[in-house]
Amino acid sequence: MTIELRDVTFRVGAETHIYETSLILEPGGFNILLGTTLSGKTTLMRLMAGLEKPTTGEIWAKGSNVTGAAVQKRSVAMVYQAFINYPSFTVYDNIASPLKVAGLSKKQIDEQVHRFADLLQLTPMLDRLPRELSGGQQQRTALARALVKGADLVLLDEPLANLDYKLREELRDELPKLFADTGATVVYATTEPLEALMLGGHTAILKQGRVVQFDRTSSNYRKPATLESAEEFSDPPINTASIEKQGDQAYLGETASWKVPEKLAGLPDGNYKMALRPHHLLSEGEGIKVDGVVQIAEISGSDSIIRIKINENIWVSQTSGIHSFEFGEKATFVFNAKHCLYFGAMTG
Repeated sequence: MTIELRDVTFRVGAETHIYETSLILEPGGFNILLGTTLSGKTTLMRLMAGLEKPTTGEIWAKGSNVTGAAVQKRSVAMVYQAFINYPSFTVYDNIASPLKVAGLSKKQIDEQVHRFADLLQLTPMLDRLPRELSGGQQQRTALARALVKGADLVLLDEPLANLDYKLREELRDELPKLFADTGATVVYATTEPLEALMLGGHTAILKQGRVVQFDRTSSNYRKPATLESAEEFSDPPINTASIEKQGDQAYLGETASWKVPEKLAGLPDGNYKMALRPHHLLSEGEGIKVDGVVQIAEISGSDSIIRIKINENIWVSQTSGIHSFEFGEKATFVFNAKHCLYFGAMTG
């Protein structure tokens, strides 16, 4: 179903948790809320679910105004970061619980439970209690209960955050496929830009209670509308600096200069902001050279993360492979001008 937020705000006393927000989530879409802790992701989900009522604005579902309608009257399911199951119910009974409430026959319940247990590889555990399951199995049980309900809107609040790395990877691959089969509109909250990219769909980038950009996930990443969007959709943090444009040239202080893209050449001369993603700043190769002083170097998986002081800026290089650098070491890094993002100096 289509979910529409129309100029929604949410305040608690004098504190604003959600500033004026308008979103349209299409039927069957996979939608991601990306933002840091306390950016407003869970609050938006609670508003969509009917667990909270907007201070101002309206929420529409299936063409009807459902603002203030009780959650029991909405076709919604929610899965939290902390997996919630009935401790005295078996896996089978946990999954079956919403179907029993809906009054389905024993045969219908059995068919649906086994269908989603098979999808989530829970069939061998159907007779077990939650305390007999691993964390991943418990979360899959919670997911199965959300799926079996057949809700039109499924809200997933960082559902994989407490799982081990391998299981997170497996479920991350499975989730979009699972929900594609149901036709439900899915909203998935995460703090991780990489997870958003892997899940695809559309992403709303949140910062301090504001949606700063809502677009296809890939478009948000490739073409951020503002510097705020670029900063929120980057891990490690995106590199930024002030540059001066003169004609068709961009100057990074006295450190480096390069030709700006044709579409920017006609803009007025003056100061602008540039941004460069860490994996586009390399420790070797051809390109625009910048000299800096190494602040810290660490290994992350198969990548090297190096923080370098360039003029007054601390930039980060994320380079494939293991590279050794010492604190205080002078080093030269390179980047390609085609990877630079440009923003207005004052507005972003």
